[in-house]
Amino acid sequence: MHHAKRNNLRPNKLLNSKWTAVTPVNKEKHFLVIKLCAAATPDEPATHVELEAVHSRRVHILPWRTLQDVAQWHQGWKT
Repeated sequence: MHHAKRNNLRPNKLLNSKWTAVTPVNKEKHFLVIKLCAAATPDEPATHVELEAVHSRRVHILPWRTLQDVAQWHQGWKT
């Protein structure tokens, strides 16, 4: 069985991690995770992250699992 290639992540390790968008929009290519968005109860793991674009400082909120998709995101800052 073939599994799609993906970034292996744990939500509790995402804070301050660096990401590169595969397809930049509005010159926003490099991002930093600035916040983990809490789940409904404190015992549950985070469901979303806040990403800040390095270039524009604009903030995007998305499900943290989206970062696992290597077709959309690369871990670290790539050129």
